[in-house]
Amino acid sequence: MASLFLRKLLQPELIRMQLQASTKEEIIREMVGILDEAGLLKNRAAAEKVVLNREAIMSTGMESGIAIPHGKTDTVDSLIVAMALKPEGVDFDCADGQQANILILTLSPSSRSGPHIRFMAEISNLLRNDQLRENILAAGTPQEVINLLNEAGV
Repeated sequence: MASLFLRKLLQPELIRMQLQASTKEEIIREMVGILDEAGLLKNRAAAEKVVLNREAIMSTGMESGIAIPHGKTDTVDSLIVAMALKPEGVDFDCADGQQANILILTLSPSSRSGPHIRFMAEISNLLRNDQLRENILAAGTPQEVINLLNEAGV
């Protein structure tokens, strides 16, 4: 089973099954929008700026089709997460040169680093599993994605 930490953060309304955006900057804006629509942000523009600035310093494109754009900001009171899929892939300057198709955006308060690092480690560990990534990309609903992550455990 996935940790309570992971289960608390990933809710169906925070998962988008098909991103519309086609560039790294547009994707970050669309994903921040998911958090804003859920009422989790005090200031959407400030949240976008911090993630875009962080991305400009160094790409958050990982390996195996994963990207984890993130930032620290006082526009949130606690760690928040949005997840989105882009099955056809998008250039996110991933470390292995592949396109990203599973994207997870996190924002955490400027004053706290523990939860942010813990979540990124958990989700990165889970998504190392090739079969899990394939199943997530084939999922039909946000709840199915959550169920897959819960079943995969940590």
